[in-house]
Amino acid sequence: MSTKISHKGLRPKFWEKISLTKMTDPEWEALCDGCGRCCLNKLEDPDTGHVALTRVACRLLDNETCQCSQYVIRQEFVPECIRMTSDTIAQHAYWLPNTCAYKLLHEGENIPDWHPLLTGTTQSVHDAGISVQGWTIPEFEVPEEEWEDHIIED
Repeated sequence: MSTKISHKGLRPKFWEKISLTKMTDPEWEALCDGCGRCCLNKLEDPDTGHVALTRVACRLLDNETCQCSQYVIRQEFVPECIRMTSDTIAQHAYWLPNTCAYKLLHEGENIPDWHPLLTGTTQSVHDAGISVQGWTIPEFEVPEEEWEDHIIED
């Protein structure tokens, strides 16, 4: 279901003009493209530091909407869930997907053309094939020792 993006309360093209540390909370939240990739369980190679995404998703991820079903209180259910902020982005950007606006802006890049802030609709991330819509596996269905069988390319 496509939803139009409201820019109410957001400065025009704020992502081009405002540093991550100077964004308002609504601007920060608007950077999220709704792909759901950050909610995929990851495997990190201890020798190389390489992070691989898996099809195995956090138990709170809604597979169809690509949204957290308990976003505001997610850490009550998943204490290890990292709340990305301008203070934590430098420490955690390495495991974010390469398409993530937080990571891209942190690294001095632009947001992609399909980003909802540019298209005006949440559907664009799904149409671009970036989201995890419809192809994740809930983590409670796959034992952790089998996650490597579900590694995907980023």
